[in-house]
Amino acid sequence: KYSKRFFGPAFDWRLFKAQGIAESNLNPDARSHVGARGIMQLVPNTWREVQSKNPELESITHPEWNIAAGVFYNRQLWKLWTADTDDDHRREFMLGSYNAGRSTLLRAQRIAEANALDPRAWPSIARVAPDVPRWRYQETLNYLSRIFLTLSRMDRSGRLP
Repeated sequence: KYSKRFFGPAFDWRLFKAQGIAESNLNPDARSHVGARGIMQLVPNTWREVQSKNPELESITHPEWNIAAGVFYNRQLWKLWTADTDDDHRREFMLGSYNAGRSTLLRAQRIAEANALDPRAWPSIARVAPDVPRWRYQETLNYLSRIFLTLSRMDRSGRLP
């Protein structure tokens, strides 16, 4: 429902289910050591930012509102990456930003460009990841791998074997 609302009917909603699995294993009570909460593991600052634009989202702990906020935040990231990525890799930039922050990936793009790599292509970012200061890049690369592996295993209804 929120994938349709924020991305349109043609977008594969299962990507966000796979992300929720990677974030919390779909546990609405999940909490991280940095204070991220819920299925989509939103930190309070991100929650407040999203809620300021969507006042109907009443509580970070309510599973539906948490999912809605996570998908909305993904949409914001998706739009921010429109001009700075290759369309074939925008999902990776969106999800990578969700995990590591947009500024981290912008630093990675600058390093990729300095190394004569295409900064708009995710493989370039993955290649320079070890050279990006203050990025726990293995966490982000593993996060994306888990999401895309889960997505590849889902049937059309979003069920896993």
